[in-house]
Amino acid sequence: MPVQRTAVALRANSLRRLSPSVDVPTYDRSRLQRSVIHIGVGGFHRSHLATYIHELCQAGHRDWSIIGAGVLADDQAMAEVLGAQDCLYTLITRAPLSTEVEIIGSIVDYVHAVPRADRLIASIADPATQIVSLTITEGGYPVDDLSGAFLPESPTAGADSAFGILAAGLHQRYLQGGPGLTVLSCDNIAGNGGVSRTATLGEAHRVSDALADWIDRSVSFPNSMVDRITPATTDADRDWLATDVGVIDGWPVVAESFRQWVLEDEFAGGRPPLEQLDVLTTTDARPYELMKLRLLNAAHSCVAYLAALDRAETLDAAMAVPELHAYTHEFLTREACPVLPPVSGIDLNDYIDSVIERFSNAAIGDQIARLCLDGSAKFPKFLLPTLRSQLQAGGPIELGALALAAWCHYLGGATDGTENVAADPMLERAVDHARRARHNPTAFLQFAEVFGDDLPRSPRLLDAFTRAYRSLQANGVRSAVDAALLRTRGHPHEPDE
Repeated sequence: MPVQRTAVALRANSLRRLSPSVDVPTYDRSRLQRSVIHIGVGGFHRSHLATYIHELCQAGHRDWSIIGAGVLADDQAMAEVLGAQDCLYTLITRAPLSTEVEIIGSIVDYVHAVPRADRLIASIADPATQIVSLTITEGGYPVDDLSGAFLPESPTAGADSAFGILAAGLHQRYLQGGPGLTVLSCDNIAGNGGVSRTATLGEAHRVSDALADWIDRSVSFPNSMVDRITPATTDADRDWLATDVGVIDGWPVVAESFRQWVLEDEFAGGRPPLEQLDVLTTTDARPYELMKLRLLNAAHSCVAYLAALDRAETLDAAMAVPELHAYTHEFLTREACPVLPPVSGIDLNDYIDSVIERFSNAAIGDQIARLCLDGSAKFPKFLLPTLRSQLQAGGPIELGALALAAWCHYLGGATDGTENVAADPMLERAVDHARRARHNPTAFLQFAEVFGDDLPRSPRLLDAFTRAYRSLQANGVRSAVDAALLRTRGHPHEPDE
């Protein structure tokens, strides 16, 4: 792209001054129907759902646009940036050999629901709203991972939580005689629609049983699988955008070119014509969810803590380490993939190859620190189901156990990066168990909120975790990986006791 002499601050009235190399909205944003409320506007939402809606708008559809919403105090920063930019932002798509830049216009308003949620509640109740979508992270759902029950005392429950506000908006909609709508989770949770339903009904019952009954009849919760690697935006990204492209954007988004969305076609009201894009609509998204969660997401988390201990700063740098590259491939092929159900239309070996290729994309520079966020919420959803299945089948668990041992080391202070897991709502308890593990490794597995009461009773897991922890402690990451790989490749069939 040619270098511009004068960078232009991104606003609606500055689009005509941008370089012709930058794609801009060609539609009148003021005429769009405000039909989607999205709670949790971060990088992923803006590289995924908001981009899909933008493409529909570019194609001439006017029935869909997004009101973004934040329910956390920290969302004030996003509110300020989007407010200053008329809710426009830049999407930087980085493939290994090319970079594309476009301005996304599908978000037309932003509501920060702190300290008062009245405006967001009214927006949810507005009959024009057809969908309330969510990216509130894996830890934002007040639902027990094992039992599937609503957790009323969870820090992510209550009147000012995402689901508390959603219930209040639905209550106002119900009282006004409004139509039902669709609640669409875009978070990495197996059965994310069902989990959203449980959380919404849990909060609704606090209001009234009549509200819960109406939601049960009138609101749909389709499952979906979403995928696009979207690293955290850095100052270097902002500087490049201003210097090389001529766009001053307070919070651009960087993403890979790959994207995927599998969505159950179960909508209570209107639905965007997403089938006109590269979205797969289906009657059952669960096999695709499991594939992505237990392969891509699990591999992200498993390699992240090993990479952090090895002092790698980006995922592509980690994948350039032969031991970590081999670890990732072997974990996927020997532990995760064999206990997955078949997925229609997908060759899992090809999918694993694509995961390795995407992880190795140096143009993205996905931060290891980002991947080390929120392990207490991620491991129970991404890795532990694989461990449980392999324990039951007598299959290999060494590589999964090594990932847990690396997480334990990371939390216990073997790296100075523990501040990077501050988003983990159970960080304090996780660190406490990790510190106990210095004297008794299996103490970490007594972290019941993560491991339940079954995994700490598994002799095979206790042995494998202890062996991995001590190997990391004595020999470092690369030797520990080599030892685990040797044991995995020579693994006998050993049903758990």
